[in-house]
Amino acid sequence: MGNPKQLARLALMLLCYGVGNIHCSTVHENSEDFHSLLDFKQGITDPNGALSTWTNNTHFCRWHGVNCSSTPPYRVTELNLTGQSLGGQISSSLGSLTFLGILDLSNNSFDGPIPLLGKIQRLYVLSLANNRLQDAIPDALTNCSNLASLDLSGNNLTGIIPPRIGFLTQLESIVLDSNGLTGGIPAALGNITTLKEISFTQNQLNGEIPREVMKMPHLLSLYLDQNNLSGRIPEVWQMPNILVLDLSTNNLSGRIPQDLSNVSSLHGLSLTSNMIGNTLPSNIGDALPNLKELLLAQNYFEGQIPASLGKPPNLEAIELSRNYFTGQIPYSLGNLSLLSYLNLELNMFESTDSEGWEFFHAMENCKSLTILSLSYNKLQGAIPNSIANLSTSLTRLLMSGNILSGIVPPSIGKLSGLFQLSLDQNNLTGTIEEWIGNMTKLDYLNLQSNSFTGTIPPSTGHLTQLSYLSLAENQFTGFVPPNLGNLKSLSDLHLSYNNFQGDIPAEFGNFRQLTNLNLSSNKFSGKIPETLGNFVQIQTIQMDQNILTGNIPISFGNLYTLSMINLSHNNLSGLIPASLQDLESLTKLDLSFNNFQGEIPRNGVFNNVTIVSLDGNPGLCGGAMDFHKPPCHVAYQRKVGIINYIVKISIPIFSFMTLMLLIYTIIHGKKTSRRPYLINSSKVSYKDLAQATGNFSEFNLIGRGSYGSVYRGKLTQAKIQVAIKVFDLETRFADKSFDLECESLRTVRHRNLLPILTACSTIDNNSNDFKALIYEFMSNLNLDTWLYQKHGCVTAKLLGLGQRISIGVDVAEALAYLHHDCGRPIVHCDVKPTNILLDDGMNAHLGDFGIASLVVDSIPIAAGHSGCGSSLAVTGTIGYLAPEYAQTVHASTCGDVYSFGVVLLEMIIGKRPTDSMFDGDLSIISFAERNFPDQVLHVIDAHLQEECNGFITTAAAIENQLYQCVLSLVQVALACTRRLPRERMTMKEVAVNLNAIRKSYETMIKRDPTMLL
Repeated sequence: MGNPKQLARLALMLLCYGVGNIHCSTVHENSEDFHSLLDFKQGITDPNGALSTWTNNTHFCRWHGVNCSSTPPYRVTELNLTGQSLGGQISSSLGSLTFLGILDLSNNSFDGPIPLLGKIQRLYVLSLANNRLQDAIPDALTNCSNLASLDLSGNNLTGIIPPRIGFLTQLESIVLDSNGLTGGIPAALGNITTLKEISFTQNQLNGEIPREVMKMPHLLSLYLDQNNLSGRIPEVWQMPNILVLDLSTNNLSGRIPQDLSNVSSLHGLSLTSNMIGNTLPSNIGDALPNLKELLLAQNYFEGQIPASLGKPPNLEAIELSRNYFTGQIPYSLGNLSLLSYLNLELNMFESTDSEGWEFFHAMENCKSLTILSLSYNKLQGAIPNSIANLSTSLTRLLMSGNILSGIVPPSIGKLSGLFQLSLDQNNLTGTIEEWIGNMTKLDYLNLQSNSFTGTIPPSTGHLTQLSYLSLAENQFTGFVPPNLGNLKSLSDLHLSYNNFQGDIPAEFGNFRQLTNLNLSSNKFSGKIPETLGNFVQIQTIQMDQNILTGNIPISFGNLYTLSMINLSHNNLSGLIPASLQDLESLTKLDLSFNNFQGEIPRNGVFNNVTIVSLDGNPGLCGGAMDFHKPPCHVAYQRKVGIINYIVKISIPIFSFMTLMLLIYTIIHGKKTSRRPYLINSSKVSYKDLAQATGNFSEFNLIGRGSYGSVYRGKLTQAKIQVAIKVFDLETRFADKSFDLECESLRTVRHRNLLPILTACSTIDNNSNDFKALIYEFMSNLNLDTWLYQKHGCVTAKLLGLGQRISIGVDVAEALAYLHHDCGRPIVHCDVKPTNILLDDGMNAHLGDFGIASLVVDSIPIAAGHSGCGSSLAVTGTIGYLAPEYAQTVHASTCGDVYSFGVVLLEMIIGKRPTDSMFDGDLSIISFAERNFPDQVLHVIDAHLQEECNGFITTAAAIENQLYQCVLSLVQVALACTRRLPRERMTMKEVAVNLNAIRKSYETMIKRDPTMLL
């Protein structure tokens, strides 16, 4: 049988050398590869022990991730350590592994530069994707002439793509996505005839796409999206095998060529977010028969959708939103049986009751449809009953911002799979109870800004997956059903501007995930439930313009995430809870026009009177000095309860007497702490005004506007200086401007709106109609006179940065009040420096409401609209008008935001938007954009440059807080002046941002006053 020792030795040899070529010897025949791997290991971190087998006691060919050749001398042919949580720098010692064919270190945390691997001539796969590598792609990498696959995506690489990349003549795939690469795309890529995939997405590449690239014969996919590429897309694409072409999110212009025969193989075409325009080729569906995805959103395409687009049998996704398409939506789209995604929103598609809805019937054939968006078009008429025949797979149906009318067909309830239903900003009527309860999978329901009536059906409480519910700005009535509290996933609940009545359900306290609660402008009564203090994620609470009574719940002191609360214009009473001062996140607290009594808390938010509104609470005392409240005497505090009772029973008796007293004060010079905003008084006659202005002499002329002139004057009887706006009634619409300004200011009250004292509507000495408004005189005139040195001072005073910031805050808060907090929103329509008046303390007051508009509907703006209340008229001043006003006659709050942004830029740059330097494509906005952020200090107003002193020219400027304040101001202004209205901030957001900038500036000045020297 043989010697047992010999048999054992033979068995061991078979195990070591005969089975699977596994090398068991610990004698490392190839010391160069062995030491190269050890050097690599020394430089990296290994938290999970992935390299624990890399020891001298184990042959390197059996180390984890290492593969070797099958015969001696064993050479490393593959190193694959993907996804092992390794870190540190990759040693260039790997460049000595000259037999290496595959190197895959992807999905780790390696940093530092790409190692030098130019000696590895056999390398054909290199993947270093999804690490933290930095610096440029080394030029030496192009020496790896056998590379077939190169993936460096998901790193922090910078610099240019090496021009010698064309030397990699065997390359089939190159992926450089998600880095910081700059420069152009090398034309030399076109020399690599083997390339099938090019992917350079999410970099900062610029310049034009080389024609050589667009003619590559074997290319299957080209991804160049999310760069800064410019120029015209090549007129002729000559890639006969191309399957996917993605050039989205660049700056490309031109048009899609009419001849697409050379790219008929295309499965996916994406040109989203460019500047490509003109009409689509009429034969696009015939020329691209293999098309599966067509993504052309956010461009300048116009005209009608070609009927041929309904022909590609495999077409699954069509994205044409944010363009200028017109006409009717083609019926032929209903032929696309595999279509799952169709987005046509923000265009100008049309329909009427009698025609234009045929496509809707045809969509019944699209059995795979999951998402359909037709929002913000010009679709009008009733929603067809055929809506019930849409695919049962439909999850999102969006029809916001059209002109839809009539009732919502009850059959819509058959779409029980819907996650999102948006029908807001239309003219829909009727009730919702017949269909709402069937949509139990809804996550998002928006019916805002319609004319729905009736009550909230109790079946709404069955929609337990809802996270967003808006029924705001309708005509709903009745009580809110308590079972609405079953919607425990709600994050947003908007019921404002309806006629809801009764108590706020205590069950609302179940909304533990709620972030926004808006119950404004209803008829809610009773006490605020204590349970609302259970919110743990709440950010805004709006309950203003109701008839709520009782105290603020003590539990509100637990709402630590709260940033804004508005309880104004109710009948709330009692003490202001001291616990509110501990809410550090609060940026706005409005308790005005209630019946609160007692001492105002002194700490926390109550230290900043700019974010706390307490007007209209005569029983309050004490607090910060800037509240201007009387001190709280001990005797007074003991009698608060009695006084409160007396006040309640005395209000009806004394209200008329108070009004008479205010009129008497104006006429007889009795000064009070508050003047009425608008009193129609017949006691101010034409004769009084003529006498006050020296018969309306040029000497007393302050300025002229669109509808009249403004004079300085002194009313003899009242002994007060006033500004008198006399309307030129021969000017068209001047009389309407007078009426509108009276109506706009009849109920609004805000410290930063120009106080109006009275109105005069009579006849002059020639029996002609005469209309005038009398305002409180602003001794420092308007912002325009200060920006451009016309204020008549002997020694010119200049506006400092701090003053400009404060003026911006004042105007922003006035507009935020008009848009959001004064009941029905008001659009000012003419925000500009001449309408911003400055009192003796340089506090800004927004005036001239002669063309203001009450928001009566939410009518979409053709160029894009979201969240902007709009009115039925638009006018204003050239240079300050929002760009969408060129396409619509509807003014919007977003238009005011744009005008404010222009004014803010004007205050910073010191030039009017109509200055001669802004010509052609250069506007004050594009000028700011081009110089933001690096050159901002060089283009600001000369007086601000002088204030910034030496910080402009030093390297330290970018670290300087003064610089940061200026930069932040420009950033806010640019956020206000974005081209699309939906992308702009709201005035509330602007006010919050500007208040933060002012606080930062004031803190900086307190710490280092020498910065202003």
